[in-house]
Amino acid sequence: MWLNQLWFVLYVVIIGGYVILDGFDLGVGMLSPFLARSDHDKRVLLNSIGPVWDGNEVWLVLGGGALFAAFPFVYASLFSGFYLALMAVLLVLIMRAVAIEFRSKRESARWRTTWDWFFTISSTGIAFLLGVALGNVLRGVPIDDQGNLTVDFVGLLHPYALLLGVAGVLMLALHGGIYLTMKLSDELLERVERLVPRLVVAFFVVMTVVIVWTLFLPEDFAQNFRDRPWTAIFPAAAFVAVVVAWRSIRARAHGRAFVASATMIALLMASVAAALYPVMLPASNDPANSLTIYNAASTQETLTVMLVVAVLGMPFVLLYTAGVYYFFRGRVQLDEDSY
Repeated sequence: MWLNQLWFVLYVVIIGGYVILDGFDLGVGMLSPFLARSDHDKRVLLNSIGPVWDGNEVWLVLGGGALFAAFPFVYASLFSGFYLALMAVLLVLIMRAVAIEFRSKRESARWRTTWDWFFTISSTGIAFLLGVALGNVLRGVPIDDQGNLTVDFVGLLHPYALLLGVAGVLMLALHGGIYLTMKLSDELLERVERLVPRLVVAFFVVMTVVIVWTLFLPEDFAQNFRDRPWTAIFPAAAFVAVVVAWRSIRARAHGRAFVASATMIALLMASVAAALYPVMLPASNDPANSLTIYNAASTQETLTVMLVVAVLGMPFVLLYTAGVYYFFRGRVQLDEDSY
């Protein structure tokens, strides 16, 4: 059964890669109204992610494909039970892509302002909905013995999930702000350097509430945290990473700050995975109905073939990603081909 465990780890890594990479794209979109003072400023912010945003979304496609092939019962339950929620995520993903591509197609101020707000609202919506989804996974969802998930959209918006949504927005806004310190210059850089410490404080306060609330949940997830004290290493290390990011911004070591921010996200993802393991989708009505890496997985033959494909294909994805970031490194300079 080591293949089941390996694919669980790979899936967490892929989703973590998406949150880290597309997360700063979303953060830039959310922060745009607070940083930009002119059309030039908005173009600079947009072009800070222009060469990479669509490539970053590849990780979300990889995550969906890996879930479908490795853990098809989890995929089926999520996409049937969370149908309206997933359609909402798809809608805001499309809105963001259209806003980025359409924004500079006309000189009209009203046209550009409209798409700027679509960019901000859709970026915020994606981060919020992803946080709400995580909140529902941690609390558990009603699953019957056939793996069917029955829940309405409004039922997903309980207070704990909404709090996770707010935490997701603040985390990615902070991540996006730290990313911008590597891409901006002059007055825009000064603005984001003043904003990042405030985001650190807000995120720390909200995450503290999330952690305390989580520990007092009656669900098995919270019990796993209490039964597996070693899982506390991950959130504790994530806190250290936030402090390192904050101190690095003050020292104007922007690259180090971004690495610390990405590490913080990876550690938080690892803490969730460690506390859930081996469950992937907890059942709130009956723990026996929970979908795990064993009862929801594909056959061993399928997992083996997938592993071969992953070993052959993932290096190309990583090479492409590294190449794009290398060629488009440095601070933004607008030209006639810019957004």
